[in-house]
Amino acid sequence: MKILHLDTNHPLLINQLNDLGFTNDEDYTSSKTEVEAKISDYDGIVIRSRFKIDKQFLDAAKNLKFIGRVGAGLENIDCDYAEQKGVYLISAPEGNRNAVGEHALGMLLSLFNKLNKADQEVRQGKWKREANRGLELDGKTVGLIGYGNMGKAFAKKLRGFDVEVLCYDIKDNVGDENCKQVSLEELQEKADVLSLHTPQTPLTLNMVNTEFINSFKKPFWLINTARGKSVITEDLVSALDTGKILGAGLDVLEYEKSSFENLFKTAEPRFRWMRKRKKTGLLSAVEAPEAFQYLIYADNVLLTPHVAGWTVESNIKLAQTIVDKIKVKFC
Repeated sequence: MKILHLDTNHPLLINQLNDLGFTNDEDYTSSKTEVEAKISDYDGIVIRSRFKIDKQFLDAAKNLKFIGRVGAGLENIDCDYAEQKGVYLISAPEGNRNAVGEHALGMLLSLFNKLNKADQEVRQGKWKREANRGLELDGKTVGLIGYGNMGKAFAKKLRGFDVEVLCYDIKDNVGDENCKQVSLEELQEKADVLSLHTPQTPLTLNMVNTEFINSFKKPFWLINTARGKSVITEDLVSALDTGKILGAGLDVLEYEKSSFENLFKTAEPRFRWMRKRKKTGLLSAVEAPEAFQYLIYADNVLLTPHVAGWTVESNIKLAQTIVDKIKVKFC
């Protein structure tokens, strides 16, 4: 079987597949059209999120037996059409779930204790103890939306704290010893913290909007290590401004490209901003949405560049998970 690798991954992935007798070709630069022209020669694809695997691509892939996605979500693949064509879909949420759980916990503790703000102030010679008085996690209720691999990993990390952990999921009976499954209404009534652990689907696109936010009984903290397009940024900013949301830890943003490799739809505005910011420290409204400008200057917002599942260890585990699943199915 011939496998085409469209994104770079840990070397063990190709090395182990070679050892299993697969032929592995690498193409990290060709356009989607160029890849489509030769994809009929291959039995398998390994990809992260470089481009969308749509009907046109799948029709060109006449001999395709599987697609391996080195990550958790499959939103860049037309899954229904792939399955109709008998293409086996492989993802690897097991590979980075621990990393995501740790990152979500780190974001939450940093927000509660104002670590980012305090660090920057001390570097500027400011010593503001009262203004940086933190909160304790103990006694709080943490609500999770989505209780699959990522949600379970975060709940496990919370076991060392005296917290109530609740989850809402569209699947029944997913709760366990670390988390009680409840209705969305109960979660919105009790939660002090909301953490998103959902894939990108029609149900989760723009899920966190003004109506959703206002359905919470108490002001709450938001953590999003899932998908940026689940949150309408303008509605989030409005809630931060009014205090309905007390703070936010965002590893993902709705402005990301679908490949997750750049912030905006094209790279150029991002680079213009970086040059200007280096010179003046300011971000022009022409170059980025106003809501995004609010986020980057807000003391109660923590931003990271879609790296929650992007650790040294998860790089290895993601690759190994894909190899293991290909081996089970095709060897």
